[in-house]
Amino acid sequence: MRLRLLSGAAVAFALAAWACGGSGSAPNPMTPTPTTTNPTPGVSAASTISIVGQLGSQSFSPNPADAPQGTTVAWKNTDSITHHIVMTDGSLDTGEIGPGQTSKVLTMIGNGGNYFCSIHPTMVGSIRSSNGAPPPCTGLYC
Repeated sequence: MRLRLLSGAAVAFALAAWACGGSGSAPNPMTPTPTTTNPTPGVSAASTISIVGQLGSQSFSPNPADAPQGTTVAWKNTDSITHHIVMTDGSLDTGEIGPGQTSKVLTMIGNGGNYFCSIHPTMVGSIRSSNGAPPPCTGLYC
């Protein structure tokens, strides 16, 4: 009986350590499985923004980027984890971009704006409008 109790405690401890520890690479059961997006074949973006990591306003290069209204933009994930870029006004959404992948090519609808990673909201960036100045970043993701 005592051996069974000790074995059960050891298994419980091992499961707790596995669930709470590590580098965060284990998938969260509440998060959907990342889907890899690929660039549109034969179409290249006028501007490509590199995702370099979870570094706040230094997470993207260049930041701010140049992509005036009507031009195209794509994000290339040079980081080792999945990201999902969204404009704060909702005008662009890349979908999930796996490590080493490039988002689909998107056309800038608005006149510049701010964006963030919906998976890692501290990752923020901006795109300059046609007048050369990015809008001020306001709100939750600044």
